[in-house]
Amino acid sequence: MKISLKAHPFSQSAPILGSSMIQKTEAFNRLLLGSIDEALFSLGESSRKSIYFHVEHNFELPRNEIPKNLGRFQSALEKIFGVSCRLIEILIMKSLYGKINEPLLIRNNEELEFIAYIETARNSYKQGSSRRENI
Repeated sequence: MKISLKAHPFSQSAPILGSSMIQKTEAFNRLLLGSIDEALFSLGESSRKSIYFHVEHNFELPRNEIPKNLGRFQSALEKIFGVSCRLIEILIMKSLYGKINEPLLIRNNEELEFIAYIETARNSYKQGSSRRENI
């Protein structure tokens, strides 16, 4: 009788891989929320609290749900600040990219795509975490 050493897809190792990915996602979400906090705090503590209150009550988006609903968050910022929301988005991205130790490259002619930059940071963070684990 031969015994296979290959892991079965439903073996105990599968949930570990899944939970590792979940942990990376949760860690990234904490970094993103911290970056949003920092950007909004630059407007003052009372303004930060007011913005979160407004986003949660008028746009039905609690703070902890922002990482999963970036489009809704961006829309809320646009409705609250108009075109000036781009400055807040840049502050968020600068903070986030600093936290994941990646350079934030915004070219002068390039149109700012907030969600695309966040998703790029998310992917870079997950890949970087995997590389660090494999070392």
